Amino acid sequence: MKTFRTHPIGIDQGETVLFSDFSNGGDMWTGNGPRERRSPVKFSQSFRSAPLIQIGVSLWDVDTSSALRAEVQAEEITAEGFTAVFRTWSDTKIARIRASWTAIGEVAHEDDWDIS
Repeated sequence: MKTFRTHPIGIDQGETVLFSDFSNGGDMWTGNGPRERRSPVKFSQSFRSAPLIQIGVSLWDVDTSSALRAEVQAEEITAEGFTAVFRTWSDTKIARIRASWTAIGEVAHEDDWDIS
């Protein structure tokens, strides 16, 4: 559990297209085995520290002739942003993926002191 002090709480959210491989024959659509795509996401303003991230798939465009195998995660989370990561494996074919995310964390207050 993340507990917050008395600072204001900020919520930022957005969507990012992680890839679109169908039109260009990319490896998510034509490949086999473990595959991964990483996409940097920048927050609209910085948090005081790394926020909590909720991420999920908001658009699936997939081939249904094989099992659907997928994982989406937020990694490398900082106060300024994170990396959205999508992974698949085996013979799963993914044409495109869009992910939506929400970040929740402490934001700076006008009365904060900077004594560094």
